[in-house]
Amino acid sequence: MPETPEMMTAIAIREPGGPDVLEPREVRTPYPGEGQLLVKVAAAGVNRPDILQRMGLYPPPKGHSEVPGLEVAGEVMIAGRGTSRFRPGDRVAALVNGGGYADYCIAEEVATLPLPDGLGMGEAAALPETVFTVWHNVFERGGLKPGEWLLVHGGSSGIGTTAIQLAKALGSRVITTAGSPEKCQACEALGADRAVNYNTEDFVAAAKEIGGVNVILDMVGGDYIERNLKAAKYDGRIVQIAFLNGSTADVNFMPLMLKRLTLTGSTLRARTNDVKGAIARAVEKNVWPLVASGKMRPVMDSSFPLAEASEAHRRMESSQHIGKIVLET
Repeated sequence: MPETPEMMTAIAIREPGGPDVLEPREVRTPYPGEGQLLVKVAAAGVNRPDILQRMGLYPPPKGHSEVPGLEVAGEVMIAGRGTSRFRPGDRVAALVNGGGYADYCIAEEVATLPLPDGLGMGEAAALPETVFTVWHNVFERGGLKPGEWLLVHGGSSGIGTTAIQLAKALGSRVITTAGSPEKCQACEALGADRAVNYNTEDFVAAAKEIGGVNVILDMVGGDYIERNLKAAKYDGRIVQIAFLNGSTADVNFMPLMLKRLTLTGSTLRARTNDVKGAIARAVEKNVWPLVASGKMRPVMDSSFPLAEASEAHRRMESSQHIGKIVLET
């Protein structure tokens, strides 16, 4: 194995602000501690939490890297003390505690998985954050079952494209929202039974046409909070994972009681390594075989060189993308 350099390039956030505050800097290469791996990053996924961190709205938890980037794919360079599964040279994908926008990144071994068969590094880097999020929230918290209806908001996003494919592969039916005819068509091409253009249609009416939905995955918030209660059927489960349109709303909660609804939510970044490790094992058991068989593939929008992280953020903030954006080193 080649030696690990003392210094590396990482993307720093100069100050809270727009994409231009992202800048490459030479920093010291980290060294893995107990239970950790040092991964030579081939590609890193770009996600909404990275945008919020850049804006100063989502600071990393104590002990997490200040460098943005929550998912990577690459090659193990150093296996730290107490690791047992991976060794230098292994090709892996990992959910990381920040630090992905860099040449090298620390990964907890428990949240690291072998590179899925038949997948390149760029595609593999697009999986961990989205797949961990969808599996935990749709299937563990939401309890989606075969034959049930899932409503996915933002169906053309990285989360949305993943949720559509996973739900369909595991026998559920999917209705989704998206903001243009092209995005709706892309969702239907992935298997969505119905795609609602939220600029011209009412998703509540569309949900009622099928008798309501069993599980709702929402990253929008705002006025969607009350509308989700109307769209859900009896004993439905609504899972909140973000609030792109705000986390406050004037809501009539009567349907929550009358329909026996469950309203829940979660964040992933601040969870313990034990929790992330449990999700990783479930993902490897239930999702990785679907990826290997081709029943689920990450939808790739675009890739940018690491030094052009600011352009990748502009692409995401334009909301023109369909699927995942990645940085390549």
